[in-house]
Amino acid sequence: MSTYPVIPLRNAMMVPYVITPILVGRPASLEALETSYTSNKEILCISQKGNAELEDDPKASDLYRMGTICRIMQIFRMPDGNIRALIEGQSRVLIDKFKRKKGMLQAEVTEFPLSIGSISSETEALFRTFKKTFLDYIELNKSIPEESMIPFQEIRKLDELFYFVLANTDVDIKIKQKVFEIEEFSRALLKIYNILNKEIELLKLEKKIDVKVKTKLSKLQKDYYLNEQLKIIHKELGITSEESDDLLEFNEQLKNTPLNEEARKKAQEEIRKMSRISTHSQEYTVLFNYLSWLFDIPWNEPEHDDFEMKSAKAVLDNDHYGLEKVKDRILDYLAVLKMTKKSKGQILCFVGPPGVGKTSLGKSIAKSLKREFIRLSLGGVRDEAEIRGHRRTYIGALPGIIMQSMKKAGTMNPLIMMDEIDKMSVDFRGDPSSALLEVLDSEQNNQFRDHYLDFGYDLSNVLFITTANSLSSIPQPLLDRMEVIHIPGYTSLEKFNIATQHLIPKQIEEHSINGNYSLSFQKPAIRNIITSYTREAGVRELERKIATIVRKTVRAYVEKPFSGKKTISTGNLKKYLGVPMFLDSEVHQESKPGIVTGLAWTAFGGETLTIEVIKMKGEGKIKLTGKLGDVMQESAQAAYSYARLHAEDYDLPENFYKEFDIHLHIPEGAIPKDGPSAGITIATALISCLSGRKVNHTYAMTGEITLSGDVLPIGGLEEKLIAANRAGIKNVIIPEKNKPILGEIKPEVLKGINVELVRRIDQVLDLVLIKG
Repeated sequence: MSTYPVIPLRNAMMVPYVITPILVGRPASLEALETSYTSNKEILCISQKGNAELEDDPKASDLYRMGTICRIMQIFRMPDGNIRALIEGQSRVLIDKFKRKKGMLQAEVTEFPLSIGSISSETEALFRTFKKTFLDYIELNKSIPEESMIPFQEIRKLDELFYFVLANTDVDIKIKQKVFEIEEFSRALLKIYNILNKEIELLKLEKKIDVKVKTKLSKLQKDYYLNEQLKIIHKELGITSEESDDLLEFNEQLKNTPLNEEARKKAQEEIRKMSRISTHSQEYTVLFNYLSWLFDIPWNEPEHDDFEMKSAKAVLDNDHYGLEKVKDRILDYLAVLKMTKKSKGQILCFVGPPGVGKTSLGKSIAKSLKREFIRLSLGGVRDEAEIRGHRRTYIGALPGIIMQSMKKAGTMNPLIMMDEIDKMSVDFRGDPSSALLEVLDSEQNNQFRDHYLDFGYDLSNVLFITTANSLSSIPQPLLDRMEVIHIPGYTSLEKFNIATQHLIPKQIEEHSINGNYSLSFQKPAIRNIITSYTREAGVRELERKIATIVRKTVRAYVEKPFSGKKTISTGNLKKYLGVPMFLDSEVHQESKPGIVTGLAWTAFGGETLTIEVIKMKGEGKIKLTGKLGDVMQESAQAAYSYARLHAEDYDLPENFYKEFDIHLHIPEGAIPKDGPSAGITIATALISCLSGRKVNHTYAMTGEITLSGDVLPIGGLEEKLIAANRAGIKNVIIPEKNKPILGEIKPEVLKGINVELVRRIDQVLDLVLIKG
């Protein structure tokens, strides 16, 4: 057993009897080469495995277990520090053990020569056929230099000839290594013989394909030559113009389309290119598509918006019930637009739960302005090219959705609504939200540059309106370019009016209930649908329930026609919608220690949140469950610290933090919950549980708590009060610093609710903890 320095070979192999130049550049390999060259000039060359080809310092597990002992014949030092060495394979060896020494890899090996044994007549016949097959392979494979074949004719040893063929067969290293590791000569010979035959068949097929391609290209060149001759003949005879029908059409469009200077230069350049290319060329199709897009997008100067404020207000009132503040802001927006004749600097962003009418508001604005309405859904968009387009170097390239929308609109001043702007994502293909910065920036979008079209295009006349469920996922630079208009959820009264004025007439019309029979809904039935079958901020589910009722009456009519009036009442509502989904109030109906109702904001509107706390004998551990986010967990820790600090004030058990374990749970554990506004709710539940005092179940609360007991303001107050109204809660505790917002909340939201304003947690506890 001998030890040799190791040079790992990337995508290469050394075999006995073959002289090969190698380039050595890795530090460990250079150290191994220098060590070997200054001693006995023998070195071990081992191929790296396929998954380690990019490794700069391969480990033992990255190398095969069989290699070749080589003799270093010459070395040439390169200016860049690398060494080019000429080495000759000596013998095949099996690696017993790898080890590292002085920064280089070494291996203990045992010789493992190819076992030739006695040559049978069958092996002799195979060997002769093998030589002939290799010569056929060399003739077909032009990548192998002729000079490398000179030693082939002089080789007499069987194993030397086998290794020569293995070294000069152009196949993957993995395949070569498998053949190299075969012990018996006859098996190894048969294996390489089969590989050669397979490679010969592939080379023949490649040659056949190559001939077909060259023939096809020759035909295209011939056609091009004849077409050019025909053009010259026609020009001399004056029979027709030199330009094709496509070129004539594009030149005509160039004269009649009011392109900007940059686009006109681009069009002229592309038309000149097109005139010099054969119609059979693939580039001709690329140019044709580009010019078609260039002339198809709108270029005519837009007409000024001609609308009356009264009619615009009538459209908004007719299409949307309620939303008075939102509609008032939109009318301000339209008034400025009418006065200035420009949309510059005004990008509205409607933010609210699903189903509150964000998209339909955009349609109403477009209708009142008499503009084309284009809707883009940005949900799931994660490729910047979807906004800016693909460069023409890519196969199947197209402009981005902005320029596609402009073509679809056919005018330079459409209203483009970008829905779900908060649902865009980011990956290795770029950040689409960053691409939107230029689109929505009034200082930049007069020269918007799509990658496909590659010239500046004026978007300053376009009205952009965006929608989102939440602002938290919108990048700040993008949010900074928009004016946010919050659309809270609807109250039960608003839902009732929306159902009677919009949803029911719409569903009756869509289901063609005209003349055959009439359908009416009693008012108590509508209220019952709202309270017992839906529980949402918007009206989308309410519309689905109404549609379900209408569909079932249509089916009943189709199966057994009837005439007259069909009335939906509370008595037959269960027949159409089944058992009510929400029988009781969302909140508990009994005052108990450790159970408190909180109010939370979500992207789907306001929600009530029950917080439960229990105590058990233990070691002072606190357990939080219910899929709480980091911020809510911190609120729980702050509440726990406040309770420890003020234990005497609320008659809490002495040393409760050592003798009791606390478990805080928020039901519906599968739903993630986060935010600081549950701080006072958690503190109240904790102190109630530890003191044994019940919490008045008629109260709900929201507010952030500090370690000193101050109650800080919260967001989403209107949505939370709507949730309290919907749940039938009589008393709501909110931070005193949120008092200014109360004046902006709709009176119907506050109807029946007593709002208590607090500055400190002790005020909260005085209000809700029942004495005795």
